[in-house]
Amino acid sequence: MRSRMIRAETPVRNFALLYAELDATNKTNEKVAAMVRYLRSAPPADAAWAIYFLIGRRPRQAVSTTNLRAWAAEAAGIADWLFEECYTVVGDLAETMALLDARASADAPRSLTEWVEGVLLPLREMDEPDKKRAVLGAWASLDSRERFVWNKLITGAFRVGVSQKLVVRALAEVSGVDEATLSHRLMGEWQPSADFFAQLIAPETTDADISRPYPFFLAYALESKLPTDARGRLFDADPAAFAETLQAALGDLRDWQAEWKWDGIRAQLIRRRGQTYLWSRGEELITERFPEIAAIGAALPDGVVLDGEILPFKDGRVLPFGRLQTRIGRKTLTKKILAEAPVVLFAYDLLELDGRDVRGRPLRWRREQLAHLVEACRLPALKLSPIVVAESWEALGQQQQRSRAHDAEGLMLKRLDSRYGVGRIVGDWWKWKVAPYTADAVLIYAQAGHGRRASLFTDYTFAVWDGDPRDGGRLVPFAKAYSGLTDAEIRRVDAFIRANTLEKFGPVRTVKPQLVFELGFEGIQRSARHKSGIAVRFPRILRLRDDKRIEDADTLESIRALLPVEPEA
Repeated sequence: MRSRMIRAETPVRNFALLYAELDATNKTNEKVAAMVRYLRSAPPADAAWAIYFLIGRRPRQAVSTTNLRAWAAEAAGIADWLFEECYTVVGDLAETMALLDARASADAPRSLTEWVEGVLLPLREMDEPDKKRAVLGAWASLDSRERFVWNKLITGAFRVGVSQKLVVRALAEVSGVDEATLSHRLMGEWQPSADFFAQLIAPETTDADISRPYPFFLAYALESKLPTDARGRLFDADPAAFAETLQAALGDLRDWQAEWKWDGIRAQLIRRRGQTYLWSRGEELITERFPEIAAIGAALPDGVVLDGEILPFKDGRVLPFGRLQTRIGRKTLTKKILAEAPVVLFAYDLLELDGRDVRGRPLRWRREQLAHLVEACRLPALKLSPIVVAESWEALGQQQQRSRAHDAEGLMLKRLDSRYGVGRIVGDWWKWKVAPYTADAVLIYAQAGHGRRASLFTDYTFAVWDGDPRDGGRLVPFAKAYSGLTDAEIRRVDAFIRANTLEKFGPVRTVKPQLVFELGFEGIQRSARHKSGIAVRFPRILRLRDDKRIEDADTLESIRALLPVEPEA
């Protein structure tokens, strides 16, 4: 038997210990310190793979969860139903499978790289019997903690509560390279390897990847700057008083640029060395999905990077986000799809000009140069995101209240002397969204949550009335939501669900229609896939309405009145 000391020094165990350390604390400095310790001691290739997973990247899942459940039950010598009961109690598939297999490993240790490149990635090309042998062999070769992290990787559920910003902080401490440079090097496509890690932390590196985008600059919600009510909404009922609050918090309006906040796909359009690349904020290369935007590149000077929003656009107006969804994920774009969901790029910033990084220049300068570029291109698919002009904060507030008339979600406030930063920086960019759409709906279905909420019913389905509830109307499913309640409210609703379950369908319970909730959502559109004929965007619970009976909930007719008028196809 290997000694505990030898066991503690194996590279894959060190990664499992890192996961445990990160999962055990919510203190930022402790998370960064744990990553620094790991990165300083890990083999370079292991460090590269660790970074890959920590910043949220993951290989495509190669084994179905159905097979994993069946194989884990078989390895543990228990029936499938008992495995499902265990999973219900634990609430995490990776942890359930690890706990049911208490064997201690007796195999020679492997590095994280060997596990990923030698076992995990090859699973994709194996047939089912070979996959089963490989997975069972992996479980037998790891101790319980390592097995848990391995299960997280093969299920695609590796998340451990660290942001890319924290990973970059740790890398900066290890390497001495500034955080902005490290963030840029982590963008785009790269393959974890010892060479990549060496280039990542090298003090002098010429970044030769011409397709690489810049880290996106993000805005804080204005609610985090100004006083809000108990539901987190801005105190803006009195326009004059709210204008005074804005003046006190942000200063002179003349120091700010206001733009519409669009609901599309944030993207960077890159033109370098005669090649065009289009990247989404999620670091996905989407050039082929939007040929109209890619075609803009040929009209741009070489060495230019634009930041903007891809929007469905027709007859001079922005269309609902749902139109974009008809193009997302499709491998083939037919003429019909292109005609039904035409897109444009609303450009609002310039990050690179003549091959030089201009993010450090003030916004007023970048905006002026951007306007010249857009004007010179004269392409229908490239538009300059318009500035919203107002003489006072009060007048700007009135404009903000009319955002939906401009097919926008609200306003963006950007300080004119601001540089283009990395991630979120307090003080320079703010998003000022309009109040969400709201509807009162009835709880009709419930399902248990996941992870720490696995023992509570926290995933809810809500319904509204189709017809008059006092004259034969019926409740139809309208939206699903699982966020917005306090812990105390969750426990109260959970107790109600358990005491008022009418039927069970697998994990779903039909609940006696009695509780009314106010829901908030950002967008609404027609949908043939939903029983209500309506789909809403980003639904969440605003509050429990104890003051309302189910007959007071909204109707489909009142919901349909919120639908925007779209141009004819």
